[in-house]
Amino acid sequence: MVPPAEFTSYYGRPVIKEVVWGVPDVPGYLFLGGLAGASSLLAASAELTGRHELARTAKTAAVGAISLSALALVQDLGRPARFINMLRVFKPTSPMSIGSWLLTAYGPAAGVAAASALTGRVPRIGRAATAAAAMVGPGVASYTAALLADTAVPAWHDAHRELPYLFVSSAATAAGGLGLALVRPEHAGPARNLAVAGASAELVARNLLIRRVRRAGTVEAYQSGRAGHLMAAAEVLGVSGLSIAATLGRNRVAAALAGTALVASSALTRFGVFYAGRISARDPKYTVVPQRDRLRRQDQAESPADAGLPAAGLVGQHGLLQCLG
Repeated sequence: MVPPAEFTSYYGRPVIKEVVWGVPDVPGYLFLGGLAGASSLLAASAELTGRHELARTAKTAAVGAISLSALALVQDLGRPARFINMLRVFKPTSPMSIGSWLLTAYGPAAGVAAASALTGRVPRIGRAATAAAAMVGPGVASYTAALLADTAVPAWHDAHRELPYLFVSSAATAAGGLGLALVRPEHAGPARNLAVAGASAELVARNLLIRRVRRAGTVEAYQSGRAGHLMAAAEVLGVSGLSIAATLGRNRVAAALAGTALVASSALTRFGVFYAGRISARDPKYTVVPQRDRLRRQDQAESPADAGLPAAGLVGQHGLLQCLG
């Protein structure tokens, strides 16, 4: 007896083309953009509560992170003209188009806010730029999740519901952690609160994402190889940083350690997600097997309704013949 064949690939060849985005340019771009957007929100919060040291640090972190993020993007594109060409159109259904316009609006606002904070000049314009950067910041921190989930890469597309929550919470973790590490504890209250909330939400979002991709059949891409190691290290650092920040966050040394661990956790999360996508695109089983499982479930769900169709068709045909006769 020959068992039924299990088709899992086409001669072992990939079904979709693996992304050609470079490393560390694109994962770094994902991480730095999130750090910048969340830092602008933290800066606005600190300025409203009179914590000027934290506000200045967060504004500087925002403009530095978005500058490095833009450089990483241009480095991967090959030349700056390709980024400028993306601004020739505005397409609301394209995450890349929306992201290009968000970066174009956010960068100057973050730059003016940081320049005003560091020089002490034009404070009114600086406050207006801080508010503008804070309004655009959430979009900058989250659009990259939509950008990845909108592709055909199985590990990214299967996680399209949880990926935005993971990226936003990871951005909050990084911004809060950086403020916690660089600012004196007595002035870092908003940063500590943001770090604890972001790290907690990130752990929840990561677990929900793993549950989702397990049902979809692509969980192995997140738990094996380089992606698995990065995601595991990110979780360990996140839990450690969260524990220290929540219990010993008012101690200068402990706060610096917690903040550093949380920033590293956020960065490793982005790199882990990126490598999981590469793994799932390279191996055809992540495309073929889940598709066949979905088709099998659809056939099983539709089979009871289809069972009566042949009989009904015969009855109708017999009635038609009687009328013709």
